[in-house]
Amino acid sequence: METRRDVFHAIADPTRREIINLIAARSLNLNAIAGNFDVSRPAISQHIKVLVECGLVVISQQGRERFCEARLERLSEIAEWVEPYKKFWNARMDKLGFLLDELESKPRRKPKKR
Repeated sequence: METRRDVFHAIADPTRREIINLIAARSLNLNAIAGNFDVSRPAISQHIKVLVECGLVVISQQGRERFCEARLERLSEIAEWVEPYKKFWNARMDKLGFLLDELESKPRRKPKKR
């Protein structure tokens, strides 16, 4: 049975997230990517394989080198999924802010001396 991988699976792993961060600005070859981690090159290759399967990375051959390039458009799926939760929490934080402002504007009672 084949495992279906999606963008959420890809970003679930911190190493894969860091790989995406590394190649977001410019493409890098596999050795340059692997040099940023304290794991084996085959382990990095497996992470890159997952990123390719999920559509977040494409590999191009340039001479003898293989370069990885990020395809960040697929991350919009995550942004769309997160949006309703973001609106929910923003509304909650706004409500908390209003409550704190209200509490701050009320005169404070001085404690009674004994």
